[in-house]
Amino acid sequence: MPARGGEEVRLMRRLVALIFLAALLAAVPVAHAGVNPQIAGLQVALRAHGLYLAQIDGIAGPRTAAAVQAFQRKHGLHIGVADAATRKALGPLGAPLFGSRVLRRGDFGWDVSVLQFLLTRRGIYSGALDGYMGKETAAALRRYQRLMHLDVDAVVGPRTLSSIVHRDRVPVRVHSVTVAAAVHVVRTGDTLTAIAAAHGTTIAALAQANKIDPAKPIIIGQRLRLPVATAGLVPAQSAVRSMLDAWSGRLGVDPHLIRALAWMESGFQTRIVSSAGARGVLQTLPSTRAYVENVLAGKPLPHTVDGDIEVGVLYIKHLLEVFHGNESLALAGWYQGERAVNEHGVYNVTKPFVANVLALRQRM
Repeated sequence: MPARGGEEVRLMRRLVALIFLAALLAAVPVAHAGVNPQIAGLQVALRAHGLYLAQIDGIAGPRTAAAVQAFQRKHGLHIGVADAATRKALGPLGAPLFGSRVLRRGDFGWDVSVLQFLLTRRGIYSGALDGYMGKETAAALRRYQRLMHLDVDAVVGPRTLSSIVHRDRVPVRVHSVTVAAAVHVVRTGDTLTAIAAAHGTTIAALAQANKIDPAKPIIIGQRLRLPVATAGLVPAQSAVRSMLDAWSGRLGVDPHLIRALAWMESGFQTRIVSSAGARGVLQTLPSTRAYVENVLAGKPLPHTVDGDIEVGVLYIKHLLEVFHGNESLALAGWYQGERAVNEHGVYNVTKPFVANVLALRQRM
């Protein structure tokens, strides 16, 4: 196995060099103009830190730029492109870039996020963009390999990488990822009021950021810098990780388990509502909230990001107590219901969810 692995790495390096040369000579199709799949990996990593709430679209626009700059300010980094220092600070989801290693089941990182984005865009993957190469991602990769008449092994080796890069125009050998400045170009009909509302900021903040008089008209074509602290951000979401850790510590539950559970359920997004009515970062159902409030907490809990997290952590703590600290059974109870686990055991459909959360727990 070591010999085979070494040969794969050497093949990958040669392939990456050839792909990079070809990319310099090839024009990017108009249909994919502005989309850089590597940016999707950056967006997923920023979402994990609660700083990017928009669609994972691979477009380096103002919202992505604002999130990058906010992250860099918070960590005392140079404000600018998402360079190696920024990606290192992003943690496990900040590396490696797509195309720099062979990808297999169980891998975790930026490159897996990019793969999931590409498979989603092709309509053959509908799971979470969470950077984890679990069962669903591997199954989607196999579907892709069948479609492209490749070896169906759920491994992104030299041949599969070549196919993906060629067909999806994925730039490899990238040392930094450039994102657009957080600016708005004034168009016909724009007003400061409308621009502020569209970007989640205020007229006063816009005026201060651009050193303009809000009482004077703005000019078509004028470039307005959007305040980084507000552009594309929802304040409550920027503190999601801290809230998860705070409630974990307060209630005596492993914070790594809570982070992994929250990531699997929502990708740390606060505004998701499922078709079944599950809400928030931990995707708790109204019936779960009612049980927590009436039985576990004995009081109503606020319908806020913080309150939703408290509900979820209280419930998983309850399940851990019911199943005597067995995390697998507690997670199964979370997914299929406590009573169902007691009466029927763990359903087959539940097992991948439990396995994925426990695998992520080691990396969150």
